[in-house]
This record gives sequence, C-alpha cells and structure tokens, in this order.
Amino acid sequence: MNMLVAVDKRANGVALVTLNRPEAMNALSKAMRQEIAATFAALNNDPDVRAIVLTGAGKAFTAGLDLKELGADASAMGAANASDAERNPVVAIEKCAKPVIGAINGAAITGGFEVALACDILIASTNAKFADTHARVGIMPGWGLSQKLSRMLGISRAKELSLSGNFLDAETAEAWGLVNRVVAPELLVEVALKLAGDIATAAPEKVQFYKRLIDDGFAIPFGDALQLERARSSAENAKVTPDVVAKNREGVMARGREQKKE
Repeated sequence: MNMLVAVDKRANGVALVTLNRPEAMNALSKAMRQEIAATFAALNNDPDVRAIVLTGAGKAFTAGLDLKELGADASAMGAANASDAERNPVVAIEKCAKPVIGAINGAAITGGFEVALACDILIASTNAKFADTHARVGIMPGWGLSQKLSRMLGISRAKELSLSGNFLDAETAEAWGLVNRVVAPELLVEVALKLAGDIATAAPEKVQFYKRLIDDGFAIPFGDALQLERARSSAENAKVTPDVVAKNREGVMARGREQKKE
C-alpha cells in the first residue's frame, strides 16, 4: 500500500479502508484528510459497497491531527474547526450513508478519538486505547468530541477522560460502553469484516434509511425522536406490500436457523 488511504473492496459488498501512515501513527495530515474525503465519497456512491470497515496500519488507529504540520503552518489550525469534508474527516465519514465499522487497532488519540466516534460501530483490539488530550495540547475539540462522548459514556466519565487527558484501555472502553467488543489483535479485522458482511446481506436502502433514522433521532429530544420515527416509518412502511413482508420473513427465519448451527 503506497497511498495514504488504502481501499480493499470485497466481493460481498464490504470495503476495508486502512489509514496508511504507520510511521507517523496515521496522523491526519492535510493530504490524508483529503484522501479520506475522496475515499468515503467514492464508496458512498459505489452501488457495490454496502458496508465499510475503517482501521489503521501499524500500531495506531490514528493519533489525530498532524501536530508537526500544524506547528509549521499556522493557517492549518483552521482544520480543528473545519466543517467541510476535505479538512474534517469526521464530516467525511458522517456524510457516508453506509454503515461504517471502526476496527480500532491501536491508539485513537484526540482527533483520532473523534474519527473513531464518527463510526457507527466500534470493535477494539486489546491493543486499542483512547485519549482526549485537547486540554493538554491547548486546542479545543471542534469535530464533536465534547458533545458525543458525554452522550455515550455519561457526563462524569466524559469529564474524567477529557479533563485529565488520561488513556482509556480497551477493556475499560468495553465496560463503559464505548466499544461493542474487544478481540485479539489478529482477529480484529476478521471480526469487523464478518459483522460488515452480515450488514451487507440486508437490503441496502433499508439499512441506510434505518441508520439515518437512528442518527437523526439521537440528535433530538426523546419525545421529538418518537414523533420522527412515527412519521418516517409510516411513510416508509406504506410502500411495503404484505407479500414482500411474508417473503422477507421466510428469509429471516432461514437465516436464524443457519446462525443457530454456527
């Protein structure tokens, strides 16, 4: 892999995206951020891709913004609060309608933590660790970390991490509900690809509709979210005929029997 972001498209509708600056802990340089934006835009428009796995090469997921680059170019500081996909990889990932599974292989630090939280599902290696060092570096988060973390972990745990800058190990991250599961390093990508493959077997338009419904509802008060669900699902369900439901039900039952054998 010679590019900063490598893409491996599989035959089952899954794409594996690898951040590829291992010598720099996959730090998010300007060039890499532009490649991330282009990559996710292309995958979003690719009808053959139904689910995406994002991971890092080497020992880190990503160490966040390239601080050496920022230190050498004062104008690059704007990236910390950028709202465009070319400079903000969180926007690039969140604009993708397809499910993104973060396979966190190592350190996800500060901006890298924010990139991890842009994923829909997180699976961590035992080598994974998370840290929010914004306060210590002296740059406040602008890609969503200050608000997302408290909603995921609770406000006290979020403050503990963000105000101390301490690292959170994979096992504690799982116990706190930050990641779905923790696996051995050699199994990480395999497990993530398997889950992505499971998602890819469902109707892509329904998966993407459901992802958007969950995300949009999560961003508003609970009562409003319930109303949102009723409105959107009523319109969507009106398009479905009973014979389609019956056929799909047969497929669900058959899949259940197969999973029981595994």
